[in-house]
Amino acid sequence: MSAEVINIGWFVGVIAALALLYAAGLKLPIQIRSASRAVTAVLVVGGAIAVAILANIALFRHDAALDLTREKAFTPSAESRAMVSALKEPVDVAYFYQKQNLGARALATMLRQLERQNANFRLQLIDADQNPALASSFGVRIYNSAVLSAGGRRVEVVTTDDREVALALLRLMRRREVVICFAAGHGEYDIDNFEFHTHFEGAQSHSHDASGLAIVQMEQHGIGRLRRALEKLGLGARKISFATGQPIPDDCAVVVEANPRTRYSPGESEMLRSYFERGGAAMLLIEPDYVLDDSIAAVLARMGVKVNSGVIVDPKDHYFTDEQMIAVSRYGNHPVTRGLALSFYPGARPLETITAPGVRVVPLAVSSAESYVISDRLGGRADPEAGPPTGRIIAVASEGRIGESAKPFRLIVAGDADFVSNSFFPYLGNSDVVLAGLAWLAREERAPTVKPPVEVLPTVSLTGEQMRGIFIVTVLLMPGLIAVAGGAMWWRRR
Repeated sequence: MSAEVINIGWFVGVIAALALLYAAGLKLPIQIRSASRAVTAVLVVGGAIAVAILANIALFRHDAALDLTREKAFTPSAESRAMVSALKEPVDVAYFYQKQNLGARALATMLRQLERQNANFRLQLIDADQNPALASSFGVRIYNSAVLSAGGRRVEVVTTDDREVALALLRLMRRREVVICFAAGHGEYDIDNFEFHTHFEGAQSHSHDASGLAIVQMEQHGIGRLRRALEKLGLGARKISFATGQPIPDDCAVVVEANPRTRYSPGESEMLRSYFERGGAAMLLIEPDYVLDDSIAAVLARMGVKVNSGVIVDPKDHYFTDEQMIAVSRYGNHPVTRGLALSFYPGARPLETITAPGVRVVPLAVSSAESYVISDRLGGRADPEAGPPTGRIIAVASEGRIGESAKPFRLIVAGDADFVSNSFFPYLGNSDVVLAGLAWLAREERAPTVKPPVEVLPTVSLTGEQMRGIFIVTVLLMPGLIAVAGGAMWWRRR
């Protein structure tokens, strides 16, 4: 039973006890035997005051708040509560808010609730208009600024969103600088774009593969949203290039290779292998139309991963009506997939796990058992070389050592890159998959998780199977039952 339910139970119990007490008080005789009238009155009033004090103490120790707004505008998010609960050292939070701002007042209410949750969360709510000198002493120049400090470190954020405060807490608590390095030089998705979308837009089709590169540019593609999400989490992001001949820097906690378009040279593959020998971690996102060089295929084989050709088609679990847009709601047992919701992969190639000494490989996402493989995105028939319909691996996680003297590496390979792009990153559980994968690769899987807010329109997304189920229930089953009932009634009364 949750603490909130227990606290509400306390509230109901105390109110019931007080009501019973006052109801009983109305029935008391005016004078208690062997006591004067004045003494009786004093005893009754004193007893009532004592009970009221004890009731208030009980309610204070078991605080509960009821938020009846539809959006839960005065309730901290689950991520914020988890972040505050995990605090092991004192953190001072000064929130300089503007009282006329409804959002700021709502955040102040939520911060009060978080303060009661953990004594290490020490809060000051300050009216910025009435305390300009104090705001100036904190270096605050803008309304609704939260200043968080602990152990000589300081983070300031301007917000009316409790999740932004939780993200600031996460940055404040991080003891080391974590840099995510994005590979460049092979036509990969750019992290510097401002949500631009490169694709082919024809009269009959719409695609995101290589045929669309440099043809049409619209907003919403690239991986700029991923970069901004990482920066909100307090992680660094920068580009690196293998083409320079320089080894991958050791300060790269994770290397992300997102949708390469040109093949690796043997020298570049050797740099990547050397990086793994030094204990590196990488996320490789490989689109179906990309042809792997033999040298990089050999590196992946040593790590227990084989990247096959073709495109997966899933007639059962897909997003909307596109059978190549694979929807996954069941995942392999791994720290990356803990608590994940539905995610989808728009055009994925099949992967395969192979035996490699000293390496453990876990499939993360698999399509349904009715899946088959076609030779390319426009192919209509199943590729006979790919075998009969069965579950196809879309993403794997690998870890271990690739040599006796090598350090432990970590690797995630996905047969799709679009699910990380700006077009699909914020929707359903895609951002959760990517951020959880990067946290595991950076060896931060045990740290509290906070998802950066990504602004998208509210949507209801269903798989093909879910849509079929709704169609059967609402269009066939319910009208059919009504028709049967009407027919039976007519038959009985005729």
